[in-house]
Amino acid sequence: MADVVVCMGSASDEAKVEPCVEVLKRLGISHVFTIASAHRTPRRLEELVAREEAAGAKVFICAAGMAAHLAGAVAARTDRPVIGIPISGSALGGMDALLSTVQMPPGFPVATVALDKAGATNAAWLAAQMIALTDRSLAEKIRAARREMQESIEKAGDELSKRHGA
Repeated sequence: MADVVVCMGSASDEAKVEPCVEVLKRLGISHVFTIASAHRTPRRLEELVAREEAAGAKVFICAAGMAAHLAGAVAARTDRPVIGIPISGSALGGMDALLSTVQMPPGFPVATVALDKAGATNAAWLAAQMIALTDRSLAEKIRAARREMQESIEKAGDELSKRHGA
């Protein structure tokens, strides 16, 4: 059983979505990482959502570019939270994917994060926070990771100040 399903619309998106999987691994969150397209493989997508939901998936993360209907197509097939990662790649620089992902009809929300790698990273953190609502161990891992981030910034700031005579 996977807690999170990460689905891309195309294999060409893997490098942009990989940071999502890295965060899930870092936090010890079970996940599935796969490809299904809302347009090119609608049957595969429908079967994926049904299978993973039945197996206990808690959150779906969907990454797609251009028309970017993947997250919406998943939201139409599940009542679990769906997080959309808009992927740049068209002549519109990702604006098309962003608007397609964020503009959902009432009752079928998609939590939309930033484009590409930054969005992929935050999609994993958001999924982790959702799961942590009922998982105290994961909540502590998130708090510890945030403390590490804070300490890293403080250390870097102190080192920079020392190098520049402050």
